[in-house]
Amino acid sequence: MVEPPFDAFAYAHAHRTEIAWLSQNTNHLVPPSVVGPALARAIEERRYEGYPYAPGAPELKRLVLNDLGLGDGSGLLVTAGGTESLYMLARALLAPGDEVVASDPSYLIIHKFVELAGARTRNLEIYQPPFRLTYDRIREAVGPKTRMILLIDPLNPLGSGYPRDEVRAIAELAHDKRIVLLNDVTYRDFADSPTLAQPLAPETTLTVWSVSKNCGLAGLRLGGVAGAPDLLQKVHRYNTNDLGVNVLAQAAATAALSTKREWFPRVLAQTRANQERIRDVVRGVAGASLPVFPSQANMFVIDLAKAEVTPEALQRELLLRHGVFVRAGNYLSPQFGGRFVRLSFSNPPEDIERFARAFPATVDALRGHKASTAPIPSA
Repeated sequence: MVEPPFDAFAYAHAHRTEIAWLSQNTNHLVPPSVVGPALARAIEERRYEGYPYAPGAPELKRLVLNDLGLGDGSGLLVTAGGTESLYMLARALLAPGDEVVASDPSYLIIHKFVELAGARTRNLEIYQPPFRLTYDRIREAVGPKTRMILLIDPLNPLGSGYPRDEVRAIAELAHDKRIVLLNDVTYRDFADSPTLAQPLAPETTLTVWSVSKNCGLAGLRLGGVAGAPDLLQKVHRYNTNDLGVNVLAQAAATAALSTKREWFPRVLAQTRANQERIRDVVRGVAGASLPVFPSQANMFVIDLAKAEVTPEALQRELLLRHGVFVRAGNYLSPQFGGRFVRLSFSNPPEDIERFARAFPATVDALRGHKASTAPIPSA
């Protein structure tokens, strides 16, 4: 009898209270007091019994546009997470034979949605300095079939950020070529000086946003897309949430966004301290390195190409023996996924210290072929 492949996510969820969750860029630093009372009030009022206002709560939409720095002239769709918006706009704006200029590594779920529309991505390899796309490379890649440019800023998984001049040049290129610029800004709050493309090219830019990472609400699934109303109308044709998005998620996001200036600076400071701690640990492990530091997001990758261990083996061993969940790179790069693991660090310091103890020991164990499949000890 063939043993089924190890399901890291099934294992991690089954041991949820025992896991340091560094695998999905989720934010575990937002104080519970930020959204707890709003959720409790919505439940007490039994708002879950009725359908939400289908276009999205007006106050929530106002807060989102204000948070993004976009004016009232921008349209806004509220969806069940930013991922749903990505699916909708790929299906709405792409046709068989179309091309999308993208990168490798990247958030490959978007590439999957492109393929579902019958289109294809033209993946520019960026696993070398400056570890991001550039205007010159995008300009060379744009051809007669190009209908979209994918600009994830900061970039998942590398944590690279784009300078303002580069964003401007890319936005102007998309405008001049009448190409949609898909600007995924999920991690912008973790960057030093984030630049949205939409104010630079409002007619051709779609801005995908989310409260999963900045507000720590990944489990509530709320996000959306902002852009010119006529462009959004094309996207809205593929909206399956015609009865609206989860009312509890909207209540939590409203509470978080209305107070974000008060608490997010502490979140940002802790993520910066965390990535510095990880850098110090990685420096002490022969063959391991950080291609991008400091990260402009809440994650980066550890390169293992010279460390004599595979990302898959490291992911499994850290999870099973130490209860530390990182993500093997094959999820994020067809070409380079065998070189790295991605880990996020918007976590309490104790999670980072758990990684700091486990990473060197695990690499040593794998080099000595002493890996174990023993279950993790109870926390």
